[in-house]
Amino acid sequence: MGNVSFELKYGKGTVQFTLPEKQVQEVIKGVSYPAVENVQAAARQALNHPIASPPLREVVKEGDKVVVLVSDITRGWQKMHLVLPVMLEELNAGGVADKDVTIIIAIGGHRKNTEAEFKELCGEEVYKRVKIVNHDSRDKDNMVYLGKTSRGTEVSVSRTVAEADKVVMTGGVVYHYMVGYGGGRKSILPGIAALETIQQNHLHALNKEVGTGSNPMSNSKVTKGNAAHEDMMEIAAFVQPDFLINMVPNTDGDYAGVFTGNWVAAWQEATELVDEIYGVNINNKSDIVIATCGGYPKDINLYQTGKTMDNASYAVKEGGVVIILSECPDIMEPKEFTGWFNFESLLEMEKGLRANFTIPGWCAFRELECNLSAKYILLTKSENAEFVRKTGMTPVSTIEEALELALKHCNIDNPTYTVMPQAANTLPLLKE
Repeated sequence: MGNVSFELKYGKGTVQFTLPEKQVQEVIKGVSYPAVENVQAAARQALNHPIASPPLREVVKEGDKVVVLVSDITRGWQKMHLVLPVMLEELNAGGVADKDVTIIIAIGGHRKNTEAEFKELCGEEVYKRVKIVNHDSRDKDNMVYLGKTSRGTEVSVSRTVAEADKVVMTGGVVYHYMVGYGGGRKSILPGIAALETIQQNHLHALNKEVGTGSNPMSNSKVTKGNAAHEDMMEIAAFVQPDFLINMVPNTDGDYAGVFTGNWVAAWQEATELVDEIYGVNINNKSDIVIATCGGYPKDINLYQTGKTMDNASYAVKEGGVVIILSECPDIMEPKEFTGWFNFESLLEMEKGLRANFTIPGWCAFRELECNLSAKYILLTKSENAEFVRKTGMTPVSTIEEALELALKHCNIDNPTYTVMPQAANTLPLLKE
Protein backbone atom coordinates (compact mmCIF):
# COMPACT_ATOMS: atom_id res chain seq x y z
CA MET A 1 0.00 0.00 0.00
CA GLY A 2 1.09 3.59 -0.66
CA ASN A 3 -0.34 6.94 0.28
CA VAL A 4 -3.94 8.15 0.05
CA SER A 5 -4.76 11.74 -0.91
CA PHE A 6 -7.33 14.01 0.72
CA GLU A 7 -8.77 17.38 -0.25
CA LEU A 8 -10.72 19.09 2.54
CA LYS A 9 -12.68 22.33 2.42
CA TYR A 10 -11.01 25.33 4.04
CA GLY A 11 -12.44 28.83 3.77
CA LYS A 12 -13.51 29.30 0.17
CA GLY A 13 -10.87 26.86 -1.06
CA THR A 14 -9.40 23.50 -0.12
CA VAL A 15 -6.38 21.97 1.61
CA GLN A 16 -4.65 18.90 0.15
CA PHE A 17 -2.47 16.33 1.89
CA THR A 18 -1.53 12.66 1.80
CA LEU A 19 -1.39 10.02 4.53
CA PRO A 20 -0.05 6.45 4.64
CA GLU A 21 -3.04 4.41 3.50
CA LYS A 22 -2.50 1.56 5.96
CA GLN A 23 -2.58 4.01 8.89
CA VAL A 24 -5.94 5.60 7.97
CA GLN A 25 -8.55 3.88 10.15
CA GLU A 26 -11.65 5.94 9.42
CA VAL A 27 -13.00 8.50 6.96
CA ILE A 28 -16.13 9.80 8.66
CA LYS A 29 -18.87 10.98 6.30
CA GLY A 30 -22.59 11.32 6.73
CA VAL A 31 -24.91 9.05 4.76
CA SER A 32 -25.68 10.33 1.29
CA TYR A 33 -29.41 10.98 1.58
CA PRO A 34 -31.58 12.11 -1.36
CA ALA A 35 -32.89 15.66 -1.34
CA VAL A 36 -36.63 16.30 -1.31
CA GLU A 37 -37.34 17.13 -4.95
CA ASN A 38 -40.21 19.55 -4.33
CA VAL A 39 -40.14 21.07 -0.85
CA GLN A 40 -43.50 22.82 -1.21
CA ALA A 41 -45.23 19.61 -2.29
CA ALA A 42 -43.55 17.68 0.52
CA ALA A 43 -44.60 20.32 3.05
CA ARG A 44 -48.18 20.25 1.81
CA GLN A 45 -48.25 16.46 2.07
CA ALA A 46 -46.75 16.56 5.57
CA LEU A 47 -49.15 19.27 6.79
CA ASN A 48 -52.13 17.21 5.63
CA HIS A 49 -50.75 13.92 6.99
CA PRO A 50 -49.04 14.92 10.24
CA ILE A 51 -47.61 12.71 12.99
CA ALA A 52 -49.86 12.12 16.02
CA SER A 53 -51.99 15.19 15.23
CA PRO A 54 -54.89 16.34 13.08
CA PRO A 55 -53.86 18.33 9.96
CA LEU A 56 -52.92 21.96 10.62
CA ARG A 57 -56.10 23.25 8.92
CA GLU A 58 -58.11 21.23 11.48
CA VAL A 59 -56.05 22.35 14.45
CA VAL A 60 -57.06 25.99 13.91
CA LYS A 61 -60.42 27.67 13.46
CA GLU A 62 -61.77 30.98 12.18
CA GLY A 63 -60.87 33.88 14.45
CA ASP A 64 -57.87 32.18 16.08
CA LYS A 65 -54.87 34.36 16.82
CA VAL A 66 -51.98 32.23 15.59
CA VAL A 67 -48.33 32.76 16.49
CA VAL A 68 -45.66 31.07 14.36
CA LEU A 69 -42.15 30.71 15.77
CA VAL A 70 -39.29 30.99 13.24
CA SER A 71 -35.59 30.58 14.07
CA ASP A 72 -33.27 33.57 13.66
CA ILE A 73 -30.73 34.33 10.94
CA THR A 74 -28.06 32.10 12.54
CA ARG A 75 -30.32 29.21 11.50
CA GLY A 76 -30.93 30.41 7.97
CA TRP A 77 -29.91 26.96 6.71
CA GLN A 78 -33.41 25.80 7.69
CA LYS A 79 -34.78 27.58 4.60
CA MET A 80 -38.18 28.17 6.20
CA HIS A 81 -39.04 30.57 3.36
CA LEU A 82 -39.75 27.44 1.32
CA VAL A 83 -42.30 26.11 3.80
CA LEU A 84 -43.99 29.18 5.31
CA PRO A 85 -46.13 30.05 2.23
CA VAL A 86 -47.57 26.53 2.25
CA MET A 87 -48.21 26.79 5.99
CA LEU A 88 -50.12 30.05 5.42
CA GLU A 89 -52.24 28.31 2.78
CA GLU A 90 -53.21 25.68 5.33
CA LEU A 91 -53.97 28.27 8.01
CA ASN A 92 -56.16 30.15 5.54
CA ALA A 93 -57.91 26.88 4.63
CA GLY A 94 -58.65 26.45 8.34
CA GLY A 95 -60.30 29.88 8.49
CA VAL A 96 -57.38 31.92 9.84
CA ALA A 97 -56.90 35.26 8.10
CA ASP A 98 -53.41 36.66 7.45
CA LYS A 99 -54.17 39.58 9.79
CA ASP A 100 -54.50 37.08 12.66
CA VAL A 101 -51.07 35.52 12.10
CA THR A 102 -47.92 36.83 13.80
CA ILE A 103 -44.47 35.42 13.11
CA ILE A 104 -42.06 35.80 16.00
CA ILE A 105 -38.37 35.46 15.20
CA ALA A 106 -37.33 33.24 18.11
CA ILE A 107 -33.94 34.82 18.75
CA GLY A 108 -33.53 33.59 22.35
CA GLY A 109 -30.60 35.59 23.70
CA HIS A 110 -29.21 36.49 20.25
CA ARG A 111 -29.28 39.94 18.68
CA LYS A 112 -32.43 41.24 17.03
CA ASN A 113 -32.80 40.45 13.35
CA THR A 114 -33.20 43.20 10.74
CA GLU A 115 -36.07 43.79 8.34
CA ALA A 116 -33.85 42.49 5.54
CA GLU A 117 -33.26 39.34 7.56
CA PHE A 118 -37.01 38.97 8.11
CA LYS A 119 -37.39 38.85 4.32
CA GLU A 120 -34.52 36.38 3.98
CA LEU A 121 -35.88 34.06 6.65
CA CYS A 122 -39.57 34.18 5.75
CA GLY A 123 -39.55 35.06 2.06
CA GLU A 124 -40.81 38.20 0.32
CA GLU A 125 -44.38 36.91 0.01
CA VAL A 126 -44.80 36.03 3.68
CA TYR A 127 -43.05 39.26 4.75
CA LYS A 128 -45.69 41.27 2.88
CA ARG A 129 -48.63 39.23 4.13
CA VAL A 130 -48.21 38.88 7.90
CA LYS A 131 -46.78 40.71 10.88
CA ILE A 132 -43.18 39.71 11.77
CA VAL A 133 -41.50 40.74 15.02
CA ASN A 134 -38.39 39.92 17.03
CA HIS A 135 -38.64 38.26 20.41
CA ASP A 136 -36.97 40.28 23.17
CA SER A 137 -35.81 38.11 26.06
CA ARG A 138 -34.91 41.21 28.11
CA ASP A 139 -38.31 42.91 27.87
CA LYS A 140 -39.71 41.93 31.26
CA ASP A 141 -42.93 43.92 30.79
CA ASN A 142 -43.89 41.67 27.87
CA MET A 143 -43.27 38.36 29.65
CA VAL A 144 -45.81 36.08 31.29
CA TYR A 145 -44.81 33.90 34.25
CA LEU A 146 -46.09 30.32 33.88
CA GLY A 147 -44.59 28.53 36.90
CA LYS A 148 -41.58 26.41 37.83
CA THR A 149 -40.23 23.19 36.37
CA SER A 150 -39.43 20.19 38.57
CA ARG A 151 -35.79 21.38 38.59
CA GLY A 152 -36.77 24.82 39.81
CA THR A 153 -36.47 26.80 36.56
CA GLU A 154 -38.78 29.82 36.67
CA VAL A 155 -40.63 29.87 33.36
CA SER A 156 -41.49 33.20 31.75
CA VAL A 157 -42.24 33.49 28.03
CA SER A 158 -43.33 36.07 25.47
CA ARG A 159 -46.75 37.54 26.27
CA THR A 160 -47.67 37.31 22.58
CA VAL A 161 -47.05 33.56 22.68
CA ALA A 162 -48.74 33.00 26.03
CA GLU A 163 -51.89 34.84 24.92
CA ALA A 164 -52.13 33.29 21.45
CA ASP A 165 -54.94 30.89 20.61
CA LYS A 166 -52.59 28.62 18.70
CA VAL A 167 -48.79 28.28 18.64
CA VAL A 168 -46.96 26.74 15.67
CA MET A 169 -43.27 25.85 16.00
CA THR A 170 -40.92 25.65 13.01
CA GLY A 171 -37.22 24.88 12.68
CA GLY A 172 -34.54 22.38 11.73
CA VAL A 173 -33.07 19.38 13.50
CA VAL A 174 -29.37 18.49 13.64
CA TYR A 175 -27.15 17.32 16.50
CA HIS A 176 -26.70 19.85 19.30
CA TYR A 177 -23.75 19.49 21.63
CA MET A 178 -25.58 20.76 24.69
CA VAL A 179 -29.10 19.33 24.47
CA GLY A 180 -28.67 16.33 22.15
CA TYR A 181 -30.55 17.71 19.14
CA GLY A 182 -31.71 21.06 17.84
CA GLY A 183 -35.25 21.81 16.76
CA GLY A 184 -38.50 21.00 18.53
CA ARG A 185 -38.67 22.48 22.02
CA LYS A 186 -35.82 24.91 21.26
CA SER A 187 -38.37 27.20 19.57
CA ILE A 188 -39.71 27.85 23.07
CA LEU A 189 -36.50 27.68 25.10
CA PRO A 190 -34.39 29.62 24.33
CA GLY A 191 -36.50 30.89 21.40
CA ILE A 192 -39.20 32.98 23.08
CA ALA A 193 -38.29 32.66 26.76
CA ALA A 194 -37.15 35.32 29.20
CA LEU A 195 -33.39 35.71 29.60
CA GLU A 196 -33.56 34.57 33.24
CA THR A 197 -35.40 31.39 32.18
CA ILE A 198 -32.77 30.70 29.50
CA GLN A 199 -29.92 31.17 31.96
CA GLN A 200 -31.47 29.00 34.67
CA ASN A 201 -32.11 26.19 32.20
CA HIS A 202 -28.68 26.31 30.60
CA LEU A 203 -26.91 26.07 33.96
CA HIS A 204 -27.90 22.39 33.87
CA ALA A 205 -25.21 22.00 31.19
CA LEU A 206 -22.65 22.39 33.99
CA ASN A 207 -22.00 20.01 36.86
CA LYS A 208 -23.41 21.17 40.19
CA GLU A 209 -20.09 21.74 41.94
CA VAL A 210 -17.81 24.63 40.97
CA GLY A 211 -14.62 23.39 39.36
CA THR A 212 -16.12 20.19 37.96
CA GLY A 213 -16.88 21.63 34.53
CA SER A 214 -19.46 20.53 31.99
CA ASN A 215 -22.20 18.04 32.70
CA PRO A 216 -21.10 14.88 30.81
CA MET A 217 -24.73 14.22 29.87
CA SER A 218 -24.94 17.53 27.99
CA ASN A 219 -23.78 16.11 24.68
CA SER A 220 -24.83 15.44 21.11
CA LYS A 221 -27.40 12.65 20.71
CA VAL A 222 -27.99 12.43 24.49
CA THR A 223 -31.52 13.23 25.71
CA LYS A 224 -32.26 10.71 28.46
CA GLY A 225 -30.55 11.95 31.59
CA ASN A 226 -29.62 15.24 29.90
CA ALA A 227 -30.91 17.69 32.52
CA ALA A 228 -30.83 20.73 30.23
CA HIS A 229 -32.90 18.90 27.59
CA GLU A 230 -35.36 17.41 30.08
CA ASP A 231 -35.88 20.80 31.72
CA MET A 232 -36.34 22.32 28.27
CA MET A 233 -39.09 19.82 27.48
CA GLU A 234 -40.91 20.79 30.69
CA ILE A 235 -40.62 24.47 29.79
CA ALA A 236 -42.08 23.88 26.32
CA ALA A 237 -44.92 21.87 27.88
CA PHE A 238 -45.99 24.96 29.87
CA VAL A 239 -46.71 26.66 26.54
CA GLN A 240 -48.52 23.60 25.12
CA PRO A 241 -47.57 24.17 21.45
CA ASP A 242 -50.32 23.18 19.04
CA PHE A 243 -48.31 22.11 16.00
CA LEU A 244 -44.75 21.60 14.79
CA ILE A 245 -43.03 21.88 11.41
CA ASN A 246 -39.38 20.77 11.43
CA MET A 247 -36.96 19.88 8.66
CA VAL A 248 -33.81 17.75 8.59
CA PRO A 249 -31.02 18.72 6.14
CA ASN A 250 -28.96 16.23 4.17
CA THR A 251 -25.17 16.53 3.93
CA ASP A 252 -25.53 18.99 1.02
CA GLY A 253 -27.80 21.27 3.06
CA ASP A 254 -30.96 20.40 1.12
CA TYR A 255 -34.17 19.13 2.72
CA ALA A 256 -33.92 15.44 3.54
CA GLY A 257 -37.34 15.37 5.17
CA VAL A 258 -40.23 17.50 6.48
CA PHE A 259 -41.81 16.49 9.79
CA THR A 260 -45.10 17.90 11.06
CA GLY A 261 -47.62 17.26 13.79
CA ASN A 262 -47.41 16.81 17.55
CA TRP A 263 -44.52 18.86 18.92
CA VAL A 264 -42.97 15.87 20.70
CA ALA A 265 -43.74 12.92 18.40
CA ALA A 266 -42.91 14.67 15.11
CA TRP A 267 -39.65 16.06 16.53
CA GLN A 268 -38.63 12.63 17.79
CA GLU A 269 -39.13 11.15 14.31
CA ALA A 270 -36.94 13.93 12.92
CA THR A 271 -34.16 13.04 15.39
CA GLU A 272 -34.23 9.47 14.07
CA LEU A 273 -33.41 10.73 10.58
CA VAL A 274 -30.59 12.85 12.03
CA ASP A 275 -29.15 9.68 13.57
CA GLU A 276 -29.47 7.86 10.24
CA ILE A 277 -27.64 10.57 8.28
CA TYR A 278 -25.12 11.99 10.74
CA GLY A 279 -24.45 9.32 13.38
CA VAL A 280 -21.43 7.44 12.01
CA ASN A 281 -20.24 4.22 13.62
CA ILE A 282 -16.47 3.83 14.03
CA ASN A 283 -14.52 0.77 15.07
CA ASN A 284 -11.66 2.50 16.87
CA LYS A 285 -10.43 5.89 18.02
CA SER A 286 -7.28 7.22 16.35
CA ASP A 287 -4.04 8.83 17.47
CA ILE A 288 -4.55 11.75 15.09
CA VAL A 289 -7.86 13.18 13.86
CA ILE A 290 -7.97 15.67 10.97
CA ALA A 291 -11.30 17.50 10.84
CA THR A 292 -12.62 20.36 8.72
CA CYS A 293 -15.60 22.55 9.56
CA GLY A 294 -16.57 22.30 5.90
CA GLY A 295 -15.27 25.62 4.58
CA TYR A 296 -16.96 29.02 4.45
CA PRO A 297 -19.28 30.03 6.14
CA LYS A 298 -18.97 27.15 8.61
CA ASP A 299 -15.41 28.23 9.42
CA ILE A 300 -16.05 31.98 9.40
CA ASN A 301 -15.06 32.28 13.07
CA LEU A 302 -14.00 30.27 16.08
CA TYR A 303 -17.50 30.36 17.56
CA GLN A 304 -18.80 28.28 14.66
CA THR A 305 -15.75 25.99 14.89
CA GLY A 306 -16.77 24.65 18.30
CA LYS A 307 -19.15 22.06 16.81
CA THR A 308 -16.29 20.61 14.76
CA MET A 309 -13.96 20.55 17.77
CA ASP A 310 -16.55 18.73 19.85
CA ASN A 311 -17.42 16.13 17.20
CA ALA A 312 -13.73 15.41 16.58
CA SER A 313 -13.20 14.71 20.29
CA TYR A 314 -15.28 11.53 19.96
CA ALA A 315 -12.84 10.09 17.41
CA VAL A 316 -9.47 10.76 19.08
CA LYS A 317 -7.66 8.67 21.66
CA GLU A 318 -7.02 10.13 25.10
CA GLY A 319 -3.85 12.21 24.80
CA GLY A 320 -3.95 12.15 20.99
CA VAL A 321 -3.99 15.03 18.52
CA VAL A 322 -6.83 16.80 16.70
CA ILE A 323 -6.03 18.99 13.70
CA ILE A 324 -8.87 21.41 12.96
CA LEU A 325 -9.12 23.17 9.57
CA SER A 326 -10.84 26.52 10.13
CA GLU A 327 -9.76 29.67 8.31
CA CYS A 328 -11.62 32.04 10.70
CA PRO A 329 -11.48 35.28 8.67
CA ASP A 330 -13.63 36.91 11.40
CA ILE A 331 -11.93 35.24 14.35
CA MET A 332 -12.76 38.04 16.82
CA GLU A 333 -16.50 37.80 16.13
CA PRO A 334 -18.83 37.68 17.90
CA LYS A 335 -17.51 39.76 20.80
CA GLU A 336 -19.84 38.01 23.25
CA PHE A 337 -17.86 34.83 22.50
CA THR A 338 -14.26 35.99 22.16
CA GLY A 339 -14.42 38.11 25.30
CA TRP A 340 -14.71 34.96 27.41
CA PHE A 341 -11.11 34.01 26.62
CA ASN A 342 -9.88 36.95 28.71
CA PHE A 343 -10.27 34.87 31.88
CA GLU A 344 -6.92 33.75 33.30
CA SER A 345 -7.90 30.10 33.70
CA LEU A 346 -10.55 27.52 32.91
CA LEU A 347 -11.72 27.65 36.54
CA GLU A 348 -12.15 31.43 36.44
CA MET A 349 -14.09 31.12 33.18
CA GLU A 350 -16.35 28.51 34.78
CA LYS A 351 -17.03 30.80 37.74
CA GLY A 352 -17.86 33.61 35.34
CA LEU A 353 -20.19 31.32 33.42
CA ARG A 354 -22.04 30.25 36.56
CA ALA A 355 -22.48 33.91 37.52
CA ASN A 356 -23.75 35.01 34.09
CA PHE A 357 -24.50 32.06 31.82
CA THR A 358 -24.55 32.72 28.09
CA ILE A 359 -24.43 30.30 25.17
CA PRO A 360 -21.33 32.01 23.69
CA GLY A 361 -19.67 31.67 27.10
CA TRP A 362 -20.55 28.00 27.32
CA CYS A 363 -19.21 27.41 23.79
CA ALA A 364 -15.93 29.09 24.76
CA PHE A 365 -15.76 26.96 27.90
CA ARG A 366 -16.36 23.76 25.94
CA GLU A 367 -13.61 24.67 23.49
CA LEU A 368 -11.16 25.09 26.34
CA GLU A 369 -12.30 21.77 27.81
CA CYS A 370 -11.52 20.00 24.54
CA ASN A 371 -7.83 20.63 25.21
CA LEU A 372 -7.98 18.61 28.44
CA SER A 373 -8.24 15.27 26.64
CA ALA A 374 -6.22 15.87 23.45
CA LYS A 375 -3.83 18.35 21.88
CA TYR A 376 -5.71 20.62 19.46
CA ILE A 377 -3.89 22.19 16.50
CA LEU A 378 -5.75 24.84 14.50
CA LEU A 379 -4.91 25.41 10.84
CA THR A 380 -5.99 29.01 10.34
CA LYS A 381 -4.91 32.38 8.97
CA SER A 382 -1.48 33.38 10.26
CA GLU A 383 -2.75 36.65 11.71
CA ASN A 384 -5.04 34.66 14.05
CA ALA A 385 -2.15 33.05 15.91
CA GLU A 386 -2.03 35.34 18.94
CA PHE A 387 -5.71 34.93 19.75
CA VAL A 388 -5.73 31.17 19.03
CA ARG A 389 -3.14 30.64 21.77
CA LYS A 390 -5.66 32.06 24.27
CA THR A 391 -7.97 29.16 23.44
CA GLY A 392 -5.40 26.53 24.41
CA MET A 393 -4.90 25.45 20.80
CA THR A 394 -1.66 25.59 18.82
CA PRO A 395 -1.99 27.76 15.67
CA VAL A 396 -0.38 26.77 12.36
CA SER A 397 -0.70 28.23 8.88
CA THR A 398 0.02 25.13 6.75
CA ILE A 399 -1.19 21.54 6.83
CA GLU A 400 2.41 20.36 6.58
CA GLU A 401 3.28 22.14 9.82
CA ALA A 402 0.16 20.71 11.47
CA LEU A 403 1.00 17.12 10.49
CA GLU A 404 4.62 17.53 11.62
CA LEU A 405 3.53 18.84 15.05
CA ALA A 406 1.00 16.04 15.39
CA LEU A 407 3.61 13.36 14.71
CA LYS A 408 6.04 14.97 17.16
CA HIS A 409 3.37 15.08 19.89
CA CYS A 410 2.31 11.45 19.37
CA ASN A 411 5.93 10.31 19.41
CA ILE A 412 5.04 6.81 18.20
CA ASP A 413 5.78 4.85 15.06
CA ASN A 414 2.94 4.56 12.54
CA PRO A 415 0.19 6.54 14.35
CA THR A 416 -3.38 5.91 13.25
CA TYR A 417 -5.47 8.57 11.51
CA THR A 418 -9.14 9.49 11.22
CA VAL A 419 -10.26 12.07 8.64
CA MET A 420 -13.53 14.01 9.05
CA PRO A 421 -14.54 15.90 5.85
CA GLN A 422 -17.95 16.93 7.32
CA ALA A 423 -16.98 17.34 10.94
CA ALA A 424 -19.39 20.16 11.79
CA ASN A 425 -22.33 17.76 11.42
CA THR A 426 -21.07 14.17 11.71
CA LEU A 427 -20.94 12.49 15.12
CA PRO A 428 -18.51 9.55 15.52
CA LEU A 429 -20.13 6.72 17.49
CA LEU A 430 -17.70 4.17 18.86
CA LYS A 431 -19.09 0.65 18.48
CA GLU A 432 -19.61 -1.18 21.75
